[in-house]
Amino acid sequence: MATLRDRSLAVFPAGSNGEFNLPPELAMVITSGKGCELWDSDGRRFMDFSIGWGSVLVGHAHPKIVEAVSNQASLGSNFAYITEHALLLAEEIIDLSPACESLRFCASGTEATMYCQRLACAFTGRPKILKFEGAYHGANEIGVTSLFPSNPPPFPQPDPTSAGIAHIVKNNVLVAPFNDLESTRRIVSDCADQLAGVIVEPLQRCTPPEPGFLQGLRELTREHDVLLIYDEVVTGFRLAYGGAQEYYGVIPDLVAYGKALGGGYPIGAFGGRKEIMDIVREDKLGDERYVWVASTLGGNPISTAAARAALSIFSEAGVYDQLHDMGKYLRDGLRRVLSERQVSSQVIGDGPLAQVVFSDEHIRNYRSTQRANKELARATMLGLFKRGVFLNPMGTKLYLSIAHDEAVCDAFLDRFDDTLIDALK
Repeated sequence: MATLRDRSLAVFPAGSNGEFNLPPELAMVITSGKGCELWDSDGRRFMDFSIGWGSVLVGHAHPKIVEAVSNQASLGSNFAYITEHALLLAEEIIDLSPACESLRFCASGTEATMYCQRLACAFTGRPKILKFEGAYHGANEIGVTSLFPSNPPPFPQPDPTSAGIAHIVKNNVLVAPFNDLESTRRIVSDCADQLAGVIVEPLQRCTPPEPGFLQGLRELTREHDVLLIYDEVVTGFRLAYGGAQEYYGVIPDLVAYGKALGGGYPIGAFGGRKEIMDIVREDKLGDERYVWVASTLGGNPISTAAARAALSIFSEAGVYDQLHDMGKYLRDGLRRVLSERQVSSQVIGDGPLAQVVFSDEHIRNYRSTQRANKELARATMLGLFKRGVFLNPMGTKLYLSIAHDEAVCDAFLDRFDDTLIDALK
């Protein structure tokens, strides 16, 4: 009789819903999660350092989330219209996000960043968007452009990364190196009359912005009347309650949210200055700047109830101190193990995020990460997976949640050390 794992390999390409790239023998079917642990259909327990790709910052099956969702489920799951939960959540986001004067909900971060890009083009009347090489802005066309280029073209040319989008992005996407303000300045200055917006992950994957980079972007975009878009799908509610805007003190024109906002439930939100957001109003249909926006599940009462519960958890005293302390504890521990094993490496990240890059080069952008030892990285990630650590073996980042503590991090570090010993043989 076929196991659930075998059946998953039969119906899902590569046995997953995307990106995990596990060898078939490591494919699995998850049956439950609690806190920062998972169990699969064979009864194996895993420490979770993917945490729903960062969407479950509160930890799996948090009692407040379960209660909020259970209470709403009996009252209806979707009306495709504003509910009290959606209204109260929107008001809270506007209160905490300096960029948001009004907003709309959608069902994912992919949609939220897509709508921000579309709004920028419509509002400015210009066709091009600039993004930074190696940044991920969701599975929309611009979001995956130059995400993992194996042979990167000269800046500002885009690399499609995914088949099926070259005809869309080749003339309308510009690409710049993250943390290189001078290169970005030249590209923006040369193309300003065609450039609608610059979209940036303020913390790009796990690479922090260098001092002055975000401030410089803000000044540059204002100088050329170009919109600055923050993709806060990852940084939102993770670095601070007010996200990257609060943490770095630089305010964009448009902002996209997702992941942790939903407390593990699907949600997206995008907002900005009222004059920009008003071009989605349906009474402007026929106006040359009108942008069509609608989402069947956007702002549904289940997800917004979960999100309100998540925000109530994030706003508790000491939560961000805990998240930053755990992130630092893990990164320091990784550095200690790597130093003891005399492995050339960099440990990057901020807040409850960490990544190991096997290189002696300072990491400041995508190309510096690509000069690292990828074979060792892959062997280490797969070795950890075999030792009961659930993570993305593509090795882009480790996510922590409120449920992680020093004991969990210590157990992870022990397995990381054992894995390194084997990988270095």
